[in-house]
Amino acid sequence: MKYLSFDLEATGLDEQDLIIEFAMVPFCTKTKSISKELSMHYYLKCPTFETLKPKLNEWVIENNEKLIRKSAKEGISLIEFKEKLTNYLESDELKNYFNLEENKKIILFGKSMNSIDLPFLTRDLGWSYLRSFFSHQVLDLSSIVMAFIDMDLLPDDCISGSSLMNYFGMGDVAHTALEDAVNTAQLYLNMTELKQLRD
Repeated sequence: MKYLSFDLEATGLDEQDLIIEFAMVPFCTKTKSISKELSMHYYLKCPTFETLKPKLNEWVIENNEKLIRKSAKEGISLIEFKEKLTNYLESDELKNYFNLEENKKIILFGKSMNSIDLPFLTRDLGWSYLRSFFSHQVLDLSSIVMAFIDMDLLPDDCISGSSLMNYFGMGDVAHTALEDAVNTAQLYLNMTELKQLRD
């Protein structure tokens, strides 16, 4: 099957926090390939780091200051982002990749999507917008990992994203949207190749 892997970075995990980086990349489980040439990536405009800092949690202050500063300086508005995302989703290249027929929609793929990613996108882009492009079905890597742990196909500590990356020899979690979207897709492709599944 083919999926559209996406990831976003935000100023935090609370309801009022802002999306500051967003990326998507399609991949195919049959060919075991990630089509990086069809990826999209944008920074979204946010207030300055100094403005946001009093309300940021310690992890964000320590790890995402550079990203917030970059988004504040170079990011595009939410309106412009929505326009660019629409152009991307309606492009012939993407439609041809997914072989979209009438009423067929793209299946989104990501990690822990229900906690932050989908609620933030629904808030900022609107429920009807998401439903116009994307299937009601999604594929969430975190849920698959938990199922694999339950089936003894992965060790318990793989519930952590960094431990899962290390298990497959992929280094550390990047915490940048495009790299994480690519790495998450690659993790799933790796999981479909686990030797235990073929025995």
